[in-house]
Amino acid sequence: MDHDLHPIKGLLLAFVTAILWGVLPVFLVMCLQVMDSKTITLYRFLFAAIVVGLILYRRHKLPKIGSYSRLVIWLTIGATVMLVINYVANVIGLKYLSPSSVQVLMQVAPFALMIGGIYLYKETFNRIQFFGSVLLVAGLLLFFNQRLPQIMTSESEDAIGIVIVLLAALTWAIYALCQKKLMRSMSAMQLTLLIYLIGTAILFPLSDLSLLTNLNLLQAGALLFCCVNTVVAYGAFTEALRVWYASRVSAILALTPLFTYLSMLVAESIAPDMFIQAELGWLAYAGGAMVIAGSMLTALGKRTPIIAEQIRGGAIK
Repeated sequence: MDHDLHPIKGLLLAFVTAILWGVLPVFLVMCLQVMDSKTITLYRFLFAAIVVGLILYRRHKLPKIGSYSRLVIWLTIGATVMLVINYVANVIGLKYLSPSSVQVLMQVAPFALMIGGIYLYKETFNRIQFFGSVLLVAGLLLFFNQRLPQIMTSESEDAIGIVIVLLAALTWAIYALCQKKLMRSMSAMQLTLLIYLIGTAILFPLSDLSLLTNLNLLQAGALLFCCVNTVVAYGAFTEALRVWYASRVSAILALTPLFTYLSMLVAESIAPDMFIQAELGWLAYAGGAMVIAGSMLTALGKRTPIIAEQIRGGAIK
């Protein structure tokens, strides 16, 4: 109800989430110097599982597997597979595209989620959302149409990264659609714990834990930040959804590419050999602004608050 809302608190928490998700790719790039994407994701999942598990244990709210139906269990496994692909593909994408390009392209995720919600859950689609969607797609085309020839000839970016990041965006949308149904059977934190535990089990045989010993102090700090970021950003996101309209929260999160771009400018000034911010013309900047505006309009165009479970679990990270 409206009297339970805290707009200022929700706004601040949403900004914290956007900032954390915005700077995350910079730290992932540092980890990629010595670790593969599967191992990085394994450590993030394992760390988050331990933290969330301890919180639920102290609250005596650990999930009871035996109480769930077979359908819920299989749907949880399917959602986990989608989220694992999302995490891994998102990190792999950073090998081929700059963090700024990845974050702009990941704005496809909430758009794909909205389309899925319309077809699977019969959600409404008003004129503002339609205009926002057109603006988002047009912005993406403008942003990458100018830059695609640059990416093709660039030594630091590769067009295959676009395909990989699009895969990450689509798998996140499928995960979120599955999560909406699963939230009827368990709480958000219980589902998160199960997903991180199953994800850890999936990634364990595919990862190389010994790579941890190859990290220098700076890279180890970057990996720790990525792990903490997974827990803190999600916690801020979940709390923001609790105290504010989810449509407003998701609109603020559309600013994530802006924070990525700013963090890349700082990173490039500190370590130009490791970070290369692709040069953008005014058309690319206009396209990026259209993507952000389109994403915000798509979220804010909802006349009634978006069900929080639709977008909870922010894997645009």
